[in-house]
Amino acid sequence: MTQRREFLKFLAASPLLTNYSAFAQEVEQTLAQRLTDPSEVINVFEMEAIARERIPPAHLGYLTTGVDSDLTLRANRAGFSRFQIKPRRLVDVSQTDTTVNVLGSEASSPIFLCPVGSQGAYHADAELGTARAAAAKGHHMVLSTQSSTSVEAVAEARGAPIWHQLYPTNRWEYTVAMLQRAEAAGCTSVCLTIDLPGGRNTETSAVLAREDTRICASCHTGQGKPMFEGLDMRGVGLFDSAMTWAVISRMKEVTDMNIVIKGVEVAADAALAVQFGADAIWVSNHGGRATETGRGTIECLPEIVAAVNGRIPIIVDGGFRRGADIYKALAMGASAVGIGRPYCFGLGAFGQAGVERVLDLLNRELLITMRGSGTPTIDSIGPDYVHDAGYRVPRGKLGMELL
Repeated sequence: MTQRREFLKFLAASPLLTNYSAFAQEVEQTLAQRLTDPSEVINVFEMEAIARERIPPAHLGYLTTGVDSDLTLRANRAGFSRFQIKPRRLVDVSQTDTTVNVLGSEASSPIFLCPVGSQGAYHADAELGTARAAAAKGHHMVLSTQSSTSVEAVAEARGAPIWHQLYPTNRWEYTVAMLQRAEAAGCTSVCLTIDLPGGRNTETSAVLAREDTRICASCHTGQGKPMFEGLDMRGVGLFDSAMTWAVISRMKEVTDMNIVIKGVEVAADAALAVQFGADAIWVSNHGGRATETGRGTIECLPEIVAAVNGRIPIIVDGGFRRGADIYKALAMGASAVGIGRPYCFGLGAFGQAGVERVLDLLNRELLITMRGSGTPTIDSIGPDYVHDAGYRVPRGKLGMELL
């Protein structure tokens, strides 16, 4: 133990590591000045570095942090190292196809745009920029209850049916009103968020908010969100602590939209979701912003896939930053993969053009992985192409994440 401690001290004092760390930090701090066109950005991590320079501190804190000590937030990334890709060779991959159809929603890619609230906090293009980017690239989009822009305007900008994410209020008549409005706007599925039954402890976000001297109370008043127009939201919580699985049947009584249960992390809940009539399951821990479990969603996925056994589609989000990450989830049984922070980094950095660039980058990486693994179509990607090591494999990190 003493020898190991001395070795770590030696590494910490190493001029090589010290100089590289300083160099990497300088590079990240100047990216926003050096890269002025989204086409110059080569990966999601560079886009994040640019966005961090351009998004106000409080809004950046809301976007990038988790709960408690951010353990689950970090686990969402670390969990991918547990799984390795098993490529096959001498397969004809000259013709590739990434199209998917989930609950009747067709898309050019299995990469879905997750619901992220208050996108006007990151760029003036807001959700309309995101919707137009999704339309330009043929991606499916899910709109947040807390959207800065009305569901009607976003659906029009997307030019195709979108899905609506629903926070269940503690007043059922308000929940019904939002369901009916989303359906009237053309939404074909509703994603019921179930992972916030009693609030959350966002310490790191609060720390960053202290650094923001702007007055932006209008960003955070629920009364001002378009989805709440005509509803008196004073004293109304965007969660229902008394909600049970019976909510699925109650929702089916008032809407014809598909019901997706968002926030499932264990097999037992996946089985109950199927039992009570859910049309799809969304494996999610709210981007590490719900319960501090310390468990990444990619690590939750295998047991949920086993419990569902192909009966309904499974979507997963949380920590996806590479095309290889997306490939692993598809190989493990996901029907689609959601991204939230990555496209918001693009939005914050360059508006609509930044969102389009993020989608291009991830799709390019996914296609490279598909060809390199001998799987020319989404349907050809299966469990034989991924290995579970059973533990997280340590990764190197020198200033920014390595491959």
